[in-house]
Amino acid sequence: MKQGYFITGTDTNVGKTWVTVALMRYFKVQGLTVIGMKPVAAGCELNNNQLKNSDALLLQAEASIPLAYELINPYAYEAPISPHLAGKHDPVQIDKIIGCFDNLRKRAEIILVEGAGGWYAPINDRQNISDIALALQLPVILVVAIRLGCINHALLSYQAIMRSGLFCAGWVAVVISPESLCIDANIESLKQFLPTPLLGTMPYQSEANFDQLAEQFNFANNKMG
Repeated sequence: MKQGYFITGTDTNVGKTWVTVALMRYFKVQGLTVIGMKPVAAGCELNNNQLKNSDALLLQAEASIPLAYELINPYAYEAPISPHLAGKHDPVQIDKIIGCFDNLRKRAEIILVEGAGGWYAPINDRQNISDIALALQLPVILVVAIRLGCINHALLSYQAIMRSGLFCAGWVAVVISPESLCIDANIESLKQFLPTPLLGTMPYQSEANFDQLAEQFNFANNKMG
């Protein structure tokens, strides 16, 4: 079994990394080998003379096998700004990402690729995150932060994914604040308006308990592509 998913979000800081790591735990509980990849990351720090991103390091630590950091995160930028600005000195080349992806997918049964920002976040002067997903030809999982405006953001993101020709395998609700209003009502509205299955609801956690979060997924009755 070789399968993969591209994890995108309605915006930046919506919980994509927590969802990706929780999915890695979920699939490992199913007895599958799993690798996570974050092709582009901004906001990196020097670690042993190499720029590394804290989210990518989580994916590296969670992988079923040891992997070189540069395979998981081939483009690591220091400035915590949009990749097309942070990477002016070394713009993203999708061919390099495809090469790392092809290397990784041979090594595990499941590969999860986490985007940066939202679906149309620019990665260079001509391309955006959606171009990476298209190049990898993976079904997409949409992460939705449950907050004011989330229905509009989710519907726009879903429509953009479908217009690209990729399959949206489902969406994940992430409660990012305990003070958010109408959490359950917003999730029910999204279930009604989004024509793709809800795969799980991540409750608010100030610090991630990935084993608990992994238990929130239910793919049993869902067609995942």
